[in-house]
Amino acid sequence: MRRLRDDLVGVAKADHTYVIALGSNQRHQLFGRPREIVAMAMELLDGTAGTVTACSHIVDSDPVGPSQRRFANAALLLETRLNPLSLLAVLHEAEAALGRQRRGQRWQTRVLDLDIVLWSGGIVATHDLIIPHPLFRERDFVLGPAAEIAPDWRDPLSGFTLRQLAARRG
Repeated sequence: MRRLRDDLVGVAKADHTYVIALGSNQRHQLFGRPREIVAMAMELLDGTAGTVTACSHIVDSDPVGPSQRRFANAALLLETRLNPLSLLAVLHEAEAALGRQRRGQRWQTRVLDLDIVLWSGGIVATHDLIIPHPLFRERDFVLGPAAEIAPDWRDPLSGFTLRQLAARRG
């Protein structure tokens, strides 16, 4: 009966769940400082890319690579009907809408960085996308927020939960 009711009111069931990492280390003239941009992006993805079911706290972190500015980072759980490559396209559109340009040197200053870290479907390996994110286990600014919202999610490669991976980083 509930399914029939959901179908009648047009409720779309999510096929996939993702852990998405968010980061910013550049002020935006309209949307403010990096922490404000990360918070705004969390709200923006809810309803446009799917349904956000959990958000971590926003943490500050040192930059990776040549950038000198500190980052604001967070993670969220997203339920959506989008497959991984379709979701990647939506995330790139969101970044571009805030002025991100994907050219030049890696790890430069950016208004918004959105990465697919994990997917309920397990592993993806294409030219454009690798899930799990290859470096998430080494980055406290990704692993900490991800473990906060999905502590029991298992890394499909190591078999460890996010809580265990975070504890191992100590």
